[in-house]
Amino acid sequence: MNSLILTAATRVLVPVIVAFSFVVFMRGHNAPGGGFVGGLLAATAFALIAKARGTDAARRALHFRPLSIAAIGLACALASGFWGGIARGQFLRGMWPLLEATGSHLPLGSIPLFDLGVYLVVLGAVTGILFALDDAIEEDD
Repeated sequence: MNSLILTAATRVLVPVIVAFSFVVFMRGHNAPGGGFVGGLLAATAFALIAKARGTDAARRALHFRPLSIAAIGLACALASGFWGGIARGQFLRGMWPLLEATGSHLPLGSIPLFDLGVYLVVLGAVTGILFALDDAIEEDD
């Protein structure tokens, strides 16, 4: 699509959408939101780039292949599950080592790691699907 308005709006909207996806991701540990919604928002930013400037520009903006992003996310989610399984004997048991050791209020543990994994899996899967659909449409033309 060659819309000057969409291209100009994309320059403003993409950073806002990505920043909002991080806010939703960080908020999701204690309130509605989290990795799934944050990942969808981030994928929306790349879909907007693809619509405004083309799929190749969106692929360049993503920097990594979508399948690689999803694989790293799956590894994070599995690591958080095994962390609780090894330390407490239950797979996906929530672990908050910094909170338990120091009484800190910094939320670092297995639950944010799991949310990060979900964020990356959703981002990788949705962008991968969008790119594959666009490639299929281009082949038909």
